[in-house]
Amino acid sequence: MTDIARFRDFVADTARLVAGTTKEPELLAALAPRLKELVAHDDWLPEGFAVAEGGRYQQYLLYADPLDRFSIVSFVWGPGQGTPVHDHRVWGLVGVLRGEELSVSYARQPDGRLRAAAPERLRAGQTAAVSPEIGDIHAISNGLADRSSISIHVYGGNIGRIRRAVYDVETGAARDFISGYSNDTVPNLWPDRTTA
Repeated sequence: MTDIARFRDFVADTARLVAGTTKEPELLAALAPRLKELVAHDDWLPEGFAVAEGGRYQQYLLYADPLDRFSIVSFVWGPGQGTPVHDHRVWGLVGVLRGEELSVSYARQPDGRLRAAAPERLRAGQTAAVSPEIGDIHAISNGLADRSSISIHVYGGNIGRIRRAVYDVETGAARDFISGYSNDTVPNLWPDRTTA
């Protein structure tokens, strides 16, 4: 059974924080503990937004701010699934809800190629940040070979609508893309309210 109220409270907290500051470091510092608290509880994500399908990871929109100031997404990684090397172009926070996630960050070299950092393993309950200011190019994959993993991502824009890039590691060449979402509907944040 899911308790969507926990997520509804997180959406409201995020909206208040985003409205209260335009300073990215302050926002990330204030929002990270709230995301950590959200992913510490695995009782709120509706099952329809936690399903691994086919040979590709799923990117389910959970909430998009009507002013495009932020979006919240669940990524579901089946065994062996991961992203290409990509960027975001906005700030982002990642919190692992179930399983483990491997993240490899990349830095651009003077010759244009990308150099990989050591992989970082995030386990359930852990969070990490990305942004153009602190490092924005990475690849993500499921850290478990035998089951799905789920991470919750919060971005400083409607990530499914933002023009971003995937990169060729050897050459550094970028190719634009817009990710979109895997779902056509979002969770009902108010299932306990009835109309008269």
